[in-house]
Amino acid sequence: MDKVSSRLTVFFENPYWVGIFERISEGQLSACKVVFGAEPRDYEVYRFVLEKYDQLRFSPAINVVVKEAKRNPKRMQREAKKQISNAGIGTKSQQALKLQQEQRHAQQKNTNRQVHQADQELRFRLKQQKRKQKHKGR
Repeated sequence: MDKVSSRLTVFFENPYWVGIFERISEGQLSACKVVFGAEPRDYEVYRFVLEKYDQLRFSPAINVVVKEAKRNPKRMQREAKKQISNAGIGTKSQQALKLQQEQRHAQQKNTNRQVHQADQELRFRLKQQKRKQKHKGR
């Protein structure tokens, strides 16, 4: 049986509060960025997770090494405190989000190119049609 873990990091990225969802499943990390706007309360974050977690669009998965180790509860508490005080997101999450952004950019560029080519082709056909009408001998 494979272990699936998720983590939500909420931080202030001027001028909005942002949440980063990280999901690790089968040694693959994928991330999703959510902009909350004003500072979210605990119950608002909890409601968001319950209602909209299944609608989140996660980035493509990146391989990550997951360590399974028993931890001292006090050490876990110190690490949680350090994560809360540490502003920013993990580098793996940044990579996953950057990959998602690049894919979206490439997809948008491709669709724009197709629309431009179709427009150029239409203009060319109209020009050709106009030329033929001029040379019909009227």
